[in-house]
Amino acid sequence: MRVIDADAVHQALDFPSLIAALRETFAQPAGMPQRQVFPLDDSHSDAFAVLPAWNQKTIAVKAFTYFPGNPKKSSELESLYSKILIFNRDTGEPQALVDGTSVTYWRTAAVSALASQYLARSDAKHLLLFGTGRLAAFMALAHASVRPIEKITVWGRSDAKVDKTISAIQAGAPQIEVKACDDLPRAVAAADIICCATGAPSPLFDSAWVSPGTHVDLVGNHHHDRRECDSDLIARAEVYVDAKVNVFAEAGELLIPVSEGVFELSQVKGELADLCRGTLTPRQDSPDQNAPRSDNHAITLFKSVGTALADLVGAQLVYEKQA
Repeated sequence: MRVIDADAVHQALDFPSLIAALRETFAQPAGMPQRQVFPLDDSHSDAFAVLPAWNQKTIAVKAFTYFPGNPKKSSELESLYSKILIFNRDTGEPQALVDGTSVTYWRTAAVSALASQYLARSDAKHLLLFGTGRLAAFMALAHASVRPIEKITVWGRSDAKVDKTISAIQAGAPQIEVKACDDLPRAVAAADIICCATGAPSPLFDSAWVSPGTHVDLVGNHHHDRRECDSDLIARAEVYVDAKVNVFAEAGELLIPVSEGVFELSQVKGELADLCRGTLTPRQDSPDQNAPRSDNHAITLFKSVGTALADLVGAQLVYEKQA
């Protein structure tokens, strides 16, 4: 059995091939039970989770620990550690143990970009990115790989982290203009795609600022009592999710509006797999930008909390490229 570290993952993966593999896999039959998250203390901060999935080629299980207080204990400690174990579907033979943390960055961003291909306007040029963590640059570069992004605006609470994120994005896409956000209402109104990848417990912006035709991508939260957007946005938008089995159990973005009586889970248009299979119609750009009922005016929203199937795809692709 092969052991594949983070450096090998980063060398093996690129967004075009990963997004294509995700699209193909999500379009096919697969097994993915609800992931199990086990709180390890009364505050529900420290946690251990197990995410199984399988398709016609591979069986995979991802295990991760989440200890948000680790960086305060030591600068050498990470808040999240993860490994993905993959098995041959025909024989059950273990194939590889893959670094799951690095795969998570890639697959999270690639899943969002895949959703953008279906839900964002084809002429989307301006991306507003909320977040300056390690995932942030991956998110920006993934969206830029599927839409003609010309400008990226980065919002964060730390100027130093914003500058670091801008540098990381420019290193991967030097042709794109990347700037710090200095006027949030204006940036939200001007954005074609709003991507949120933060640990924020409450809405990051006023949904009244969001312009018709915008695509909103929410990936940072997986707690039932937290959210990155307000209830009004959920009520206004056409809502899609990566997988109902996990989102309906964990995502405060949907569960809080449900508790307020302004949204029902039955209003969710569908899952990413429905779009990949063609059983849901993606956004249809109209040549008439002034058409009142055109998809150009629809606000689409994609909520993702992560899926074991996406982990499987990332780990399997790394394994195949290392062969």
